[in-house]
Amino acid sequence: MLALVTGANGMLGQDLCPILEDEGYDVIETDIDTLDITNKVSVNDYIMSLKPDIVFHCAGYTDVEKAEIENEKVRLVNSIGTQNIAEACSKINSTLVYISTDYVFDGEKTSPYTPNDKPNPINFYGLTKLMGENAVQKYCNKHYIVRTSWLYGIHGNNFVEKMISLNSDTPIKVVNDQIGCPTWTVDLVNGIIKILNEPFGIYHICGSGSTSWYEFAKEIGVNVLPCKSCDFKQIAKRPQYSVMDNNKICRNWKSALKDYMFLRTNFK
Repeated sequence: MLALVTGANGMLGQDLCPILEDEGYDVIETDIDTLDITNKVSVNDYIMSLKPDIVFHCAGYTDVEKAEIENEKVRLVNSIGTQNIAEACSKINSTLVYISTDYVFDGEKTSPYTPNDKPNPINFYGLTKLMGENAVQKYCNKHYIVRTSWLYGIHGNNFVEKMISLNSDTPIKVVNDQIGCPTWTVDLVNGIIKILNEPFGIYHICGSGSTSWYEFAKEIGVNVLPCKSCDFKQIAKRPQYSVMDNNKICRNWKSALKDYMFLRTNFK
């Protein structure tokens, strides 16, 4: 089976591609240098020429803070770019797997969000990812929308690596009033592979259980002090509670983090 991956050089893509190959897929890796998803003609020609059986759309604009300033750029990538991919996939009857986010929710719930809960993003990044979801649903019948959260991995900048790099005798202030589900990229990939035998639709694939950024940092093993979100000058609003019900697709986040820390210590 031929699989095309956008954003293959990103943190998720670099774990996804080798695992897909281990699963028996022939993988075509693309990134901005080989496929500009914002160029409709290029996307259409590229996908029509290769005719992949499945497209894993991992490419995206992910800087939540800068998204509040670079509105047009983030919209072009996350919304228009995703629509271009969805339309092209539909023309060749290809399955599309779109990576979305917990930030499509406003954080007002007090119980885990389900795939059926109505999105209501409170920042521009979340809004454009929701636009991408809507484009996938509108233009491509054969799709999986995968919402994930608090992603970390060996191959990119993320919270875990940032905390480790900042760790010192002086405590780091970390917010304790935002609650979510840390997710290792490898667990996300394994979860995606699981749902490919399930009906098309929206899935939440994230670490089981929940925690605050502060407790997450403590589990990483760094020297931290709790603080509130209001203590930081940030442009973008963050949902205070973005815990998602993953239907037991992934293991507990603490177990995944333990394996990740062992891996980075012994093999990185």
